[in-house]
Amino acid sequence: MSELRKDPIVGRWVIIAPERMARPLNLSEPELDPHAPDPFLEGREEITTPEIYAARNPGSRPNGPGWKVRVISNKFPALGVDGDLENRGEGMYDMMHGIGAHEVIVECPHGEANLSQLPLENVREVLHAYQARLNDLKRDTRLVHALVFKNKGARAGASLSHAHSQLIVTPIVPITIQEELDGAAEYFRFRGRCIFSDMIEQERTTRKRVVLETSQFIVFCPFASRFPFETWIVPKTHRSHFEKVPRGEIEELGEVLKRTLRKLERGLNDPPYNYIIHSAPFNTPDLPHYRWHIEIFPRMSGVAGFEWGSGFYINAVPPEEAAEFLRETRDD
Repeated sequence: MSELRKDPIVGRWVIIAPERMARPLNLSEPELDPHAPDPFLEGREEITTPEIYAARNPGSRPNGPGWKVRVISNKFPALGVDGDLENRGEGMYDMMHGIGAHEVIVECPHGEANLSQLPLENVREVLHAYQARLNDLKRDTRLVHALVFKNKGARAGASLSHAHSQLIVTPIVPITIQEELDGAAEYFRFRGRCIFSDMIEQERTTRKRVVLETSQFIVFCPFASRFPFETWIVPKTHRSHFEKVPRGEIEELGEVLKRTLRKLERGLNDPPYNYIIHSAPFNTPDLPHYRWHIEIFPRMSGVAGFEWGSGFYINAVPPEEAAEFLRETRDD
C-alpha cells in the first residue's frame, strides 16, 4: 500500500508508491558524444578560461599541464561577477542585475567520467578545491550563498563526460535552502535541539535507512525520500557552513563520498546522478539549528505533471529497501 510521508525539515509531503515499479518505464540514458572534443584534458588549458585555483604538482606553472584539480570560470555563466546589483522594481515586480559567480571544478586531468574511480587523494583534492573557492568568494559582500553541485550523465544535465562539478554563488539565498533554514529554525525553537542531530539519532537507532557509517559521518536514505535511492551524507559534528569544516573531517569525507558513489554506481548500473552540498549562507554566523550536508539523487525517474502541479513527489522505491540494497552493495 502507498504511504504519504512528511519531510520533517521543510514539511514537504512525498508519496511512497512501490506499486508504481510495475509500470512500463523508458530509462534509457541519453548519450554524451564520446567523440566530442574534451576541453578539460590536461594539455588543453589554453582553450578554457584561465584557472582560478589549481592543485598542482611541484614546479608546474599556472594554465599549463601538471595539475590534479583545476577550477575555471564557466564559459557560459548563469551569473557574472562584474557590475552592481541595482535592486529595483518594475511595478509589483522585483529584479536586480545577474551578479554572482559560476565556476567549474575539473576533477582530474584525464578523461575519467566517475569521481568514484579517482584515487582517494584526488577526491579529497576536489573537496579542498570546493572549500578554497567558497572561502575566497565569501569575501565579496554582494554574494550571500554558494551551491556546489555535480551533474553526472546527460540525464542529470551534464554536457561533458569528463569528471567535473560546478558552483554558483548568488546574491540571494535560494528558496530550497531558505526552506531548510526556516524549518530547522522552527524545530529548534519548539524543541531546543538541532533537527539534524535528532535525525541522526533516530537513523542510528532504527538502522533501517542507514547505508554506511564512519566515525564522523552517517549516510542514509531519508525517511521522506523524493526520488528512488535518494541518499544523504550528514556529518555527526555540528557545523552549519561547509567551508569551515576542518581538514581532518574533509579527509574522511573524501572516503565517505567515494564509497557512497561507488555503491550507487555498482548497485544501479552506473546511473546518472546529481549531488548538491547544502550549506548555510555566507552572511550568517554559525547556526545552532542547521547542519551542512550532501544530497545525492540518482536520476532513475522523471518529474511529471502531478509533481510539477502539486509539489508532491512520487517515489516508487521505499527508502528502507533502497538502504538495504545499498548496504549490501560493495564499495571497494
